[in-house]
Amino acid sequence: MSPRFVVVGPPGAGKTTVSELLAKQLNLTFRDVDVDIVETAGKPISDIFTDDGEPVFRALEEEAVAKALAEHDGVLALGGGAVLSAATRELLKAHTVVFLNVGMAEGVRRTGLSSARPLLSGVNPRATFKALLDARLPLYREVATIEVLTDALDPEQVTAAVIKGAEQ
Repeated sequence: MSPRFVVVGPPGAGKTTVSELLAKQLNLTFRDVDVDIVETAGKPISDIFTDDGEPVFRALEEEAVAKALAEHDGVLALGGGAVLSAATRELLKAHTVVFLNVGMAEGVRRTGLSSARPLLSGVNPRATFKALLDARLPLYREVATIEVLTDALDPEQVTAAVIKGAEQ
C-alpha cells in the first residue's frame, strides 16, 4: 500500500486544504501526519515544541511519516519540516510528491505569523520565515515530482494544477 499523493511545502502553502480537496476530487482518503503526531503525543504540536523541544518533535514526525507512508493509500499531507529528515527524503523517493510552493510575501500573509506555528513565533517572524524558506526550498525540490506555485491561485486552482501535473 502506498499513498497516491504526498503533499509537502512550507507553512501557508495550503497543504491541508489542497490535500483534502485532492482526496475529495479523486475519491481517495485523506490523512495528515501532523494529526497523527498530536494523537500519538497526546498534546498539540506547539506544546511538543515548548515542552520537549524541536528534536523530540522531529523524531516523532519522522516515525509518523514512515508509518503513514506504509499504511495510507490516499492523499497524505506532511508537516512543513518533514523534509528536513534525510530518512524521510529517502522514503519519499518511491512516491508521487507534490510540492506546494509559496513565496515569502504570500506565505507571511497566509500564516499571519501565527503563534500556533511554533517555528514562526519569535522576535522576527518575517526573517524566520525567510530563513525557513531558504533552508527548505532545495529539500522540497529534491523530493518533488510535481511543483505548483500557489501564490496567485485559489485552492481549487492548485488542486486542478496538481491533477494536471500528475497526468503528464
